[in-house]
Amino acid sequence: MNQNLKNRVIINALVVIVSLFVLAPSFFDLSKIKWWDSNALTYGLDIQGGLQLVMGVDVPDVIKKKLTRSGLGLKDDLAEKGVVISSVDYTETPKASVVLEFSESNKKTIKDEVMKQFGSYYQIINQTPTTLQLAYLETVQNRISKEVVDQAIEVIRNRIDEFGVSEPVISTQGTDRILVQLPGLEDSAKAKSLVNRTARLEFMIVSEDAQLSDVQKWISEAEKEHELSLGGEKGLTYTEYVKQMNLHLKDKLPAGNELVFQRADQATSLEAGRIPVLVKNDQTVGGEDIDDAFVGQDEFGSPVVQFRMSVNGRKRFGDLTGANIKKPMAIVLDKVVQSSPVIQSKISAQGSITLGSGQNYNETFEEARFIATTLRSGALPARLETLEERTVGPTLGADSINAGKKAGLVGAVLVLLFMLLYYRDMGVIANIALTVNVILLLALLASLGATLTLPGVAGIVLTVGMAVDANVIIFERVREEIRKGVSTKAAIKDGFGHALSAILDANITTAAVCFMLIAFGTGPVKGFAVTLICGIVTSMFTAIFLTRTLMDLYTNMKPNKNWIKA
Repeated sequence: MNQNLKNRVIINALVVIVSLFVLAPSFFDLSKIKWWDSNALTYGLDIQGGLQLVMGVDVPDVIKKKLTRSGLGLKDDLAEKGVVISSVDYTETPKASVVLEFSESNKKTIKDEVMKQFGSYYQIINQTPTTLQLAYLETVQNRISKEVVDQAIEVIRNRIDEFGVSEPVISTQGTDRILVQLPGLEDSAKAKSLVNRTARLEFMIVSEDAQLSDVQKWISEAEKEHELSLGGEKGLTYTEYVKQMNLHLKDKLPAGNELVFQRADQATSLEAGRIPVLVKNDQTVGGEDIDDAFVGQDEFGSPVVQFRMSVNGRKRFGDLTGANIKKPMAIVLDKVVQSSPVIQSKISAQGSITLGSGQNYNETFEEARFIATTLRSGALPARLETLEERTVGPTLGADSINAGKKAGLVGAVLVLLFMLLYYRDMGVIANIALTVNVILLLALLASLGATLTLPGVAGIVLTVGMAVDANVIIFERVREEIRKGVSTKAAIKDGFGHALSAILDANITTAAVCFMLIAFGTGPVKGFAVTLICGIVTSMFTAIFLTRTLMDLYTNMKPNKNWIKA
């Protein structure tokens, strides 16, 4: 055996071994041992059952509130300058807008102030000597609509993470709908209540009344004494965990203090890693006082979070920040600390949150965008309406997966038998490559954290057919060379060389279609496309590299046998 063939055998063996290690958690319970890769295949809603909701987001109501708040804010600002706006009224004729009413003598001043403060947001769609009718620019209204849906998704995701559903699907559907899929969920009533509940955002001053080491010690003692744990089959939800922890530590926590938690930087959930944060519960401002939040830039061009307070919240926020300059202030969403910026100066009407250094621009921008979305989530909770509800029972899920398994097994067995009977020795090699292909495909899906749905199962079955198709092309090319009278080694070499272009063409065109399905498809369509692309990658490897290695190895072991029949 030459060195090149040895290297190829070793590479193939390593790939198979690694794939089996990756796939092990999907078939065996390895939670009690320290496994190097804990990712396992998870089943989607259509396989294991669960709950699917389509939620409508009341975007028009948010537009109405924002327009009205802006008009009232302008009214108060001008009142301080001695300019009176007599009324601010919302109307939907001819479109969502706000009408400012004033005396004719004040029109120019008010119009100038409108353009100065809101010129990049609003347009004047109608005016009389004593009124101005303002509406959002089309681009601004579209941006707000998208942000509102993003805010609702952020709130729902926080809720679902608390509920402990594995691999939930939360995505936009159209411009004002949200698709929520909760695989494996049994308590649908509780889930709907959880999804629809409004998020609670609070600004709370971080307490310095106790040392972090003492707090951590208290938490550890309380967990042992009262058998408190977060998550898992017997653990508490996060909200209940925090409630119980504060209840049991009420005699140890300083007066006016409350215990909340922040997710650790490298942790994927609060259950995996959390940092205790002691906050003052007698010094808070609610998120309902935030008028808007967005990502801006500081004087150095770095991303910062900029926000504006509502008219009613300016004094409260000014008092809170003015009394705690140079102290950290926790941004708490549903008792989870999202960020703890240090207050640099008194903030009343508007302020900014400067993020920590040490990150690249993209990481900083993503963190800023997340915090801005969090702020808006608490400040602008849009009303959600359940438009569609579909519960898939566990029996249907079991039937679905059994039917999928049966179809896949029957198809695979028929293909294996055909290859074995028609190609004999080459058929054995093709069947080995086909088996390895399925192992590699499942391992790749598991490593990506993909959720396996019935369309995904269809993608796997189709991959089996594509892999066999590649082998058929190769084998027929090899047979053509054998009929020309060349040696077995030469036939294998030339056969693979001639078949490569046809195999590449077929797989590239299929992959191109899959990318289009991913780009423009939704849910199950994307799942099918992702599975098929992964199958293309693994079938290319097994058909071109593994099959060639096995054929060369077999020829090397039996150099005098003409085992390929023309």
